[in-house]
Amino acid sequence: MAFFNKLGSLARQSISQKGQVPMVSMLNSIRCMSSSKLFIGGLPWSTDDQTLKDAFSGFGEVTEARVIMDRETGRSRGFGFVHYDSVENASEALSAMDGQNLGGRTVRVSFAEERRPPQSYNDNRQGSPPQSYNDNRQGSRGFDN
Repeated sequence: MAFFNKLGSLARQSISQKGQVPMVSMLNSIRCMSSSKLFIGGLPWSTDDQTLKDAFSGFGEVTEARVIMDRETGRSRGFGFVHYDSVENASEALSAMDGQNLGGRTVRVSFAEERRPPQSYNDNRQGSPPQSYNDNRQGSRGFDN
């Protein structure tokens, strides 16, 4: 059902933009809809993996539930992921749980997206350090510009 809602939304967007919806956007949306992994945002700080699994297990077999923790403090970062054994179960959970109250907070549920590779500060310079770094290095060695 969520798949058809998303497809309808993309079609309406296409009509409102005179047919100019990028194909990549449409394909990415369809690819995400075929995932059995959900992103859960707005979790209470007290939520742990088991609590998250219990909250979402009523919609099918949860193969993994994970609350993301801060490395330095060890506290929850307020979001997590739930993996289902099927796309249908994930879609049902998304429809039922998005906007619902969990532990006193309204949670946001959506299909998880693939993690993008991190961008380096010098992606456009092919590995050379920033110009200010080179300028400072020359100045500290006594070179005249």
